[in-house]
Amino acid sequence: MNGSRVVVVGGGAAGYFAAITCAEANPEARVTLYETTAHPLSKVRVSGGGRCNVTHACFDPRELVKRYPRGGRELRGAFTRWSPTETIAWFAARGVELKTEGDGRMFPITNDSETIVDCLQKAAEDAGVEIMLQCGVRKAEPVAGASTDGSSFWVTLTDDTEFRCEKLLIATGGNRSSAGLTVARHFGHEVEEPVPSLFTFHIDDPRLIGLSGISVSDVAVSVPGTKLKEGGPLLITHWGLSGPAILKLSAWGARELAAQNYEFVLRINFVPEHNAESLLAILNRQRTERPKKQLGNWNPFGLPARFWERQLSTYKIELATQWAGVAGAALKALANGLCAAEFRVVGKSMNKEEFVTCGGVLLREIDFKTMESKVCPGLFFAGEVLDIDGVTGGFNFQAAWTTGYLAGVAMATS
Repeated sequence: MNGSRVVVVGGGAAGYFAAITCAEANPEARVTLYETTAHPLSKVRVSGGGRCNVTHACFDPRELVKRYPRGGRELRGAFTRWSPTETIAWFAARGVELKTEGDGRMFPITNDSETIVDCLQKAAEDAGVEIMLQCGVRKAEPVAGASTDGSSFWVTLTDDTEFRCEKLLIATGGNRSSAGLTVARHFGHEVEEPVPSLFTFHIDDPRLIGLSGISVSDVAVSVPGTKLKEGGPLLITHWGLSGPAILKLSAWGARELAAQNYEFVLRINFVPEHNAESLLAILNRQRTERPKKQLGNWNPFGLPARFWERQLSTYKIELATQWAGVAGAALKALANGLCAAEFRVVGKSMNKEEFVTCGGVLLREIDFKTMESKVCPGLFFAGEVLDIDGVTGGFNFQAAWTTGYLAGVAMATS
């Protein structure tokens, strides 16, 4: 390949990683990255509440792929070539140490996403990558009669500049209006229409009013009439429900919930290790073991106090009621409400920290050893422009690093 020209379209995690990898692997290549906005790596900056959830401490590719509602099968081989292990080592070699939190998410020890942004920008500069901001690719055309050894595309920028390049990488993310998807279609690729993933649920229900900010450490959530079921922490918000359990459910159900126009019934078990029968048995046991305790002062499940009080009021149980004096029917209603509460979802909000879509370029049209198009030689894809998405926890960034790396190596050596 020697001194050929490589164009990377998209200044996100995948685009930067591919450009850096390509330039480092082939210093003679002219690698230019084009970003339509003035703010490259914007998602890196906001991810993880401004801390950047770089990857996840899951090092077995067989387990790692289980975190991807779409793309897991294709990524398994890719993860054997670039996994979280390599990601951690890559950043460490450039002076950025990562730490692992209790749930497996990995962040820079600085707790500051700018650490990751600065690292990527410095690596790009050191490798000689040319970064062009506020300048995108309007269209690309195959060069008529181009030989198999190079000179593949005519590229037209948004400022009407035209030039020729040998390799073209699309890494524009999964936004429905992405110019990358337009280019992909132009070259004959089929695109699965993007819909949101990783979103929170709008719920207008008196059982939640005034409880914003309260979290329950472990719940089971499901959508009756579907196979959708997830578990994990739940967060009550001003507009409804969020937290890992909800975000995971939204990821696995992205297409199904979109088809329902985000209006459906959500069922929650707030004490997932129990069913209604075992829950009722525990509640009844309190009547004999703690007969004079007031229900408002004692709950046997470790639920947040304000949440527990709301449950009692929902089922017409006074907080001052002693366990010995509570009616059996009220306890039965409480047990059912704790393990099978149903809420009507009436819409969604995007998780602003990690905007992710389901959909993109069809994966069967991509060689996952190189990320090169099977439709058009010399054309490559990386990141979320592909029909790949993961659950929350650093998995989407790991897919970006992996596909970016593989594309970068292939563009440098092919």
